[in-house]
Amino acid sequence: MGILSQLINSVDKNPDSILVMRQQTEQRLPAHQHDKAQLLLVYGGIAYLQTETKDFYIPSNHYIWIPKNYPHNLMFNTQDLYIINIYFPDGKADSFYDELGIYPVSKLLAEMLSFSEKWQGDYFKRSWEFEFLTTIKGVLSKENLEKFSIQLPITDDKRLNAIIDGFRNRLNENLSLDSIAQQSGMSVRSLTRLFQTKLHITFVQYLKMLRIIRAMELINDTDLNMTEIAYEIGYSNISAFSNNFQQLTNMRPTEFKTK
Repeated sequence: MGILSQLINSVDKNPDSILVMRQQTEQRLPAHQHDKAQLLLVYGGIAYLQTETKDFYIPSNHYIWIPKNYPHNLMFNTQDLYIINIYFPDGKADSFYDELGIYPVSKLLAEMLSFSEKWQGDYFKRSWEFEFLTTIKGVLSKENLEKFSIQLPITDDKRLNAIIDGFRNRLNENLSLDSIAQQSGMSVRSLTRLFQTKLHITFVQYLKMLRIIRAMELINDTDLNMTEIAYEIGYSNISAFSNNFQQLTNMRPTEFKTK
């Protein structure tokens, strides 16, 4: 049995149980789904969750709620990343649990997770562990936290992907729609239409998100100060960098670093 089949079998083997898994079992597997909903918590780095339409970026000390039967696959680039997966059986709940979303781990949730830090495996109804984990699930919808909003749309358009790959590693340069269009042998109008029809986003919005994602990685993985990071991703104005960072993440770069 392959790794993917083993994972799905482990998750859905006991339909009524809550399953806690602390291994990084879902890394780089093909797109898959579970009959159970999934609470995936990330610590120590940035994880990337890919779906059919978007790439979702999950910073450290954040979680993503994945509804049941939602195709996805997980990626990350650091060995220091620590992931907790809790799989929940279907149950009556409000609309919060029907949507995929990324949220910060609150102090309350962190304390509850700390209390259950040694738990692993299946927990069944009428056990107090099951009731406690069910309470953790219930807390998620009651906290009314703002979603983390960096979601990069994806496309299978080879021409557009080649253009994006061409400037993805040049974020410190003065990239503009005009310059990218010229380098790609396209008119500005054609490139603008390509982004809007294939990604449903403007070139400027896409570039802004790429830069902030790269900033998060640099904050997490390097000792560069904020001014150095701003220049590294193409900002000459530290204030503009900080404002754009807050616009997309709901926090300032310094606050992100502290968390």
